[in-house]
Amino acid sequence: MPSTTFAPDEPLISTIDAVAYEARTGLSATPKTLSPWLFYDEAGSHLFEQITELPEYYLTRTERSIFAANASEILSEAALGQGPSGKLTLIELGAGTATKTGILLAEAVRQQGSVVYQPVDVSETALAEASENILSNIPGVTVRSQVTDYTREALPLNRLPDTRTLALYIGSSIGNFMPEDARDVLRNLRAQLLPGDTLLLGTDLAPNGGPVANKTVATLLAAYDDAAGVTAAFNLNVLTRLNRDLGADFVPANFRHRACWNPAESRIEMHLESLIAQRVHIPVNSSGRAFTVDFARGESIHTENSYKFTSAAVDALLASAKFRKMKSWEDPQHLFAVTLATAV
Repeated sequence: MPSTTFAPDEPLISTIDAVAYEARTGLSATPKTLSPWLFYDEAGSHLFEQITELPEYYLTRTERSIFAANASEILSEAALGQGPSGKLTLIELGAGTATKTGILLAEAVRQQGSVVYQPVDVSETALAEASENILSNIPGVTVRSQVTDYTREALPLNRLPDTRTLALYIGSSIGNFMPEDARDVLRNLRAQLLPGDTLLLGTDLAPNGGPVANKTVATLLAAYDDAAGVTAAFNLNVLTRLNRDLGADFVPANFRHRACWNPAESRIEMHLESLIAQRVHIPVNSSGRAFTVDFARGESIHTENSYKFTSAAVDALLASAKFRKMKSWEDPQHLFAVTLATAV
């Protein structure tokens, strides 16, 4: 199944080498897979920003509404017992353009006068956009961006005297990992935090997973297969990226986007399904080796998982990484949850 991590023994010399490694390993596997980090070239990043504004894609606006309604309480709870100053430093994993984070940063400035914000992402372009937006709109924030793959590398925490860290891992990004990989990501984070530091984790809730059964499988499927076809374009763009980066000869029109709900695993899966029997040639790059990939009609490339959680599953995940739940917040329709946990 797809994962957002590379094999730990594979040296990542350049982005092209990383793409080549993923193409060789994923497309040679049975079933065929590609890791979702491949979505986020420049075109894919723009398409994802469009997805977050779609009427079907409830995740972004729902989490934003939770922050808007509860930012004061979230920051106050996180600051409890945080030393003489009670101040927090915020670090965000996979920050992207940090469009929702501004709500929390503005509240941190209101409560403590100023705040240091450390966004971490693999995309230098996204971090530059995030820094510009935040510095232009929220006086009192100091931004210290770090281009780092937080799934594989130690986090560059810059600790300040008399402050503690509030780590943000929002947007239900944790749902893109296989369960064991999700646990490892949080354990990697926990290893770099001090007892009493906190984590704010965003998770999309499973159908009927809340106290009120307002989310249906149809709601989920629409979020990953919108009527305008933006998610389909986002998924298919990965083939365009392989053509550009590796000289492959994928014909995107020979594939279709498919989203499905896997109830046994509690996850949405995204696939690229081959519409015909076909062979694709991938020259890779100058340091790699060429190979071919054969597709039967109806065979797919599994490109992404998006796990959906019950409250009990969130608690178990946090406990497995040595965090203890403090409090959680949900929207009134119980579509999404934000959980604050402390490092123990």
